[in-house]
Amino acid sequence: MEYVKLEDFKKLDIRIAKILKVEEHPNADKLYLITVSTGEAEKTVVAGIRPYYKKEELEGKLVVIINNLEPANIRGIVSNGMLLASKDESSLAVLIPERAVKIGSPVS
Repeated sequence: MEYVKLEDFKKLDIRIAKILKVEEHPNADKLYLITVSTGEAEKTVVAGIRPYYKKEELEGKLVVIINNLEPANIRGIVSNGMLLASKDESSLAVLIPERAVKIGSPVS
């Protein structure tokens, strides 16, 4: 296992966001274009969770995102963050807060 220094971890802006809209990626069968609100702004996150979730299951949910990830072009669409999830051999689970918390709240 490789360790990460605390000061490096603190550089990540991990926040609670609300999923506003979910669309199918026009160039990829396994990707969604997810519009989230961070409380301060709306942004698009490209996430490879389409085989595991229907759009209706995601819209309106509070989720955990990395808010300050460098933008990346994923199959022609710029992703401005990362939706956090856990995956094993057969399933995937998007990380959601156990209780309702304010959109934009930091995660530590």
